[in-house]
Amino acid sequence: MQTSIPPVAKASAGLGLRRGLLKDLQAAPAGHFDFLEVAPENWIGIGGAHGAALRALAERYPLSCHGLSLSLGGPSPLDVGFLQEVRGFLDHYHVPLYSEHLSYCSDDGHLYDLLPLPFTEEAVHHVAARICQAQDILGRRLAVENVSYYAAPQQDMDEVTFTNAVLREADCDLLLDVNNVYVNSINHSFDPQAFLAGIDAGRVVAMHIAGHFDESDTLKIDTHGASVKPAVWSLLAQAYARFGVQPTLLERDFNFPAFAELVAELQTIRRLQQEGVNRG
Repeated sequence: MQTSIPPVAKASAGLGLRRGLLKDLQAAPAGHFDFLEVAPENWIGIGGAHGAALRALAERYPLSCHGLSLSLGGPSPLDVGFLQEVRGFLDHYHVPLYSEHLSYCSDDGHLYDLLPLPFTEEAVHHVAARICQAQDILGRRLAVENVSYYAAPQQDMDEVTFTNAVLREADCDLLLDVNNVYVNSINHSFDPQAFLAGIDAGRVVAMHIAGHFDESDTLKIDTHGASVKPAVWSLLAQAYARFGVQPTLLERDFNFPAFAELVAELQTIRRLQQEGVNRG
């Protein structure tokens, strides 16, 4: 494997390595996207044509990794063997950023959903300790992602306070999902700009943006199956103004449009990043 691929730049726009997009990603000319994000559990140990495609793409583009199944907030012990496999994957492909969700998704078996944590002191200590354990095994810092949630367990503090407390106690980073901020702000009636203003600025190392489904004026569903809404683009520009330009992933998991439409959204990310750089 080539090792000369540069790391992900701050002003960069990426796509997820989804098998439904694989042919388009392989055929895309240089410049259509800057990096690829991989869920390691979907690719560890994969051989054959898909494994060859991953290796070939990793020789052309830097990779970022975003996990799906670590269950940082869960009650069961962390899967140490899995974390060791992830470390090997990150080392092999020279991946600088590994992120996971600030949620839980398993309890003596996978639940196949990202479930919300209670915003309590006990939960802060619990998840921070597990992040520290994961970072020790991985041998690198972990970034956690703010998630969309529809049920709100016990909330002794608001989401911003909870998130900052976890980041500080675990001394980890934040992958800021801008669409999730917007979705939660509608579903739980808070000001998304106040959320951005309250987050510890030095912790943000990357961003996600995606489309969502408008169930109603007061209920938005985070689907990753549609184009990005204008209000979310506006919030992304505000996030760049607050945190500086960061590597930004356009999430699209299904209902894939013509690849040119995704490239056009990537160009919107680049335009907003350039405006952010010029403003800074």
